[in-house]
Amino acid sequence: MLTRRGFLQGAIAFALAAASDGFAAALPLPPKAMESSAGAAAALADLTRHVDVFIGTGGHGHTFPGASLPFGMVQLSPDTYNAVWDSCSGYYRDDGSIMGFSHTHLSGTGIGDMLDVLVMPATGEVKIMPGSLENPQAGYRSRYDHADESATPGYYSVLLKDYGIRAELTATERAGLHRYTFPAGQSGHLVVDLFHGMQDNPTTPTRVSDAELTVVDDRTLTGGRRVHEWADGRHIYFAMKLSRPFARAQVYANDTALAATARHASGTNLKTVLYYPNAHDAPLLVKVGISAVSVENALRNLDTELPGWDFAGVHAAAVAAWERELGRVRISTPSARDQRIFYTAMYHTMLAPSLFSDVDGRYRGMDMTIHQLPNGAHNYSTYSLWDTYRALHPMFTLIQPERVPDLVNGLVRMAKESPAGPPVWPLQGVETGCMIGYHSAVVIAEAQAKGFNGIDYTSAWPIYRQRALQDDYRGLAQYRKLGYLPSDTVEEAVSKTLEYAYDDWAVAQMAKAAGAMDDHRTLLAQSRNYRHLFNPANHFMQPRATDGQWMTPFDPRGLGHFKKWRDYTESNAWEATFLNQHDIYHYMTMFGGRDAFVKKLDHLFNMSSALPPDAPPDIAGMVGQYAHGNEPSHHVAYLYAYAGQHYKTQSRVRMLCESMYRDQPDGLAGNDDCGQISAWYVLSALGFYPVDPVSATYVLGSPLFDRAELTLAQGRRLMIEARDNGPDRPYIQSVQWNGQPYSRTWFRHADLAAGGHLLFVMGDKPNKHYGSAAVDLPPSFGETV
Repeated sequence: MLTRRGFLQGAIAFALAAASDGFAAALPLPPKAMESSAGAAAALADLTRHVDVFIGTGGHGHTFPGASLPFGMVQLSPDTYNAVWDSCSGYYRDDGSIMGFSHTHLSGTGIGDMLDVLVMPATGEVKIMPGSLENPQAGYRSRYDHADESATPGYYSVLLKDYGIRAELTATERAGLHRYTFPAGQSGHLVVDLFHGMQDNPTTPTRVSDAELTVVDDRTLTGGRRVHEWADGRHIYFAMKLSRPFARAQVYANDTALAATARHASGTNLKTVLYYPNAHDAPLLVKVGISAVSVENALRNLDTELPGWDFAGVHAAAVAAWERELGRVRISTPSARDQRIFYTAMYHTMLAPSLFSDVDGRYRGMDMTIHQLPNGAHNYSTYSLWDTYRALHPMFTLIQPERVPDLVNGLVRMAKESPAGPPVWPLQGVETGCMIGYHSAVVIAEAQAKGFNGIDYTSAWPIYRQRALQDDYRGLAQYRKLGYLPSDTVEEAVSKTLEYAYDDWAVAQMAKAAGAMDDHRTLLAQSRNYRHLFNPANHFMQPRATDGQWMTPFDPRGLGHFKKWRDYTESNAWEATFLNQHDIYHYMTMFGGRDAFVKKLDHLFNMSSALPPDAPPDIAGMVGQYAHGNEPSHHVAYLYAYAGQHYKTQSRVRMLCESMYRDQPDGLAGNDDCGQISAWYVLSALGFYPVDPVSATYVLGSPLFDRAELTLAQGRRLMIEARDNGPDRPYIQSVQWNGQPYSRTWFRHADLAAGGHLLFVMGDKPNKHYGSAAVDLPPSFGETV
């Protein structure tokens, strides 16, 4: 199993040393080269004007600023570096130079990959090596200034200082469109680097096992490669067309020039240089289609989505696409800062999962063979499930309901096609195996619990039954035998035990829906395996040995007992102790009742934030030992609601909304992880959160905005209003639902999805009676108190 910690090795010192320089969120407009495009797009911009795509490009956010459509296959963005942790997305704002512009990127992940088909315009001496951050002039890199850089959803622009070239980027779903304006009086060239990609470290090149590059004619290039980085063995193909013919093309293999007449090369390290003596005569446009199926499909994607050369029109269409998606939620607040943070968070929630099927409905499956989708269906990739099952996928069920069947059916297809079985972290037809659990089960069970139709639940059930009850997968046989995973033989055993227990809860609901009641009961019992790692003497989830003995010495801030491995996944005992999402009332009894549970929860938030020296930077956004920058903590502030002290949930959630998100490049508390950090904010700022997504319920929090209107399925509307709201007024005084008093601290998904009017009355002091009665507490384990 690969965890994000593995990618950190060798780069952790760099990551810890990195710091934001406080770059202002407001960026200057680019020069006249982009004005015609900007004019058409600006006329459409309503909500996109609030999005600052540079939020998360500093600190440890790991986001990219380039051009993409919502859930698009192409993410056309600048690459500043490709070999350290904080450049997982290809871009880090503290880097001072740009290697070029590639067509695939990951948003907010803790491991890097992609960066396919790099294009770099240049003038002067031809260089085919990228150079280094320390010495960019040694290669085709160019320095740049943030003052000369601008980006909005679907558009990116920068001035390459060393060449005087203005670069602009926009995109369709499966194709990228570049526009390069060269300086007057200068000839130019394009470097197309098919070897460029993410590297494990600065000294290990991208692992490409085979590649093909063909100069078809004086305006067309095609090619492809197979890459063995994080997604080991993924295929990517491209077709490139240029708006003007190049004078000549020089092909390179292993950085050696082939014969001047060479028009084809195969190998591992392939590049070409396209020469434009008249580059300064007019802007040069480059369009690139991609596919995981074939060169022919890449060309079909390109010709279908980008038949012409209308950069302004493509840019305007990209803005319109983002406006449609952002318009699903319209907020009202006097705070321009909060608008920027909210709509940027929404933007980041729609960069993944990413489209992974072609215009003809074909896609490369997890079995590496080509499959055909039925008409109207889409296949997706880039599921960061360990993160996104918690808030991103629940958010989709509410405000992207028509997309849910495609997203979930994609997981079912992967489970059927993949030699590895149920998806864990699938990326471009490859199971990376990253992180723990098999949380595709949660996403499928949630969709089933919420009544989504058009999903192949029948095929999913036997696959997930086998994983939960039969497979010897990553310790599951031992987990079923002992009731826990022992930390003397299994890496990250405590966290794995807890997350397997939650997956058992999810699969138990799938069993019930399938009518397999014996399996349902067995899985419910297994979902309580968390209790075997709870030490009643100290009220912590503590590592345990194979013989049943508690492992000592025990430090709840520590990550493990051995240098060889850790007992917890990107967390420690403080965070793992509150990982229970599905059986909270039974869990409270193990502490000695709800008062003792609350006392421990208070201690979590109020104690020192000090961590041991070996703690990874993933454990970030600290409030006491609560870590908002990493996902195991994300539901924890909402647990007070189950103990009848909802006012503490209100206070904690408002504090986290206001302190963990800023409208600056380092404005995210940790890796955005394909939108999960952002999705927490979107839902929490609206006023609710899915502690247990499989239960199809949401726990109320503290709404941040005066008013929000959500567009739901079939045009229904959910209006959320917060009267007397404002800074230092996080406390709910009362709630009404459709004009009637509402005393519960939770909602069923079906109620919110049906639309209505949710009214909060807020104040500066807690109403401790609200949510304190047993009848008003959220259900857990399918039960109420």
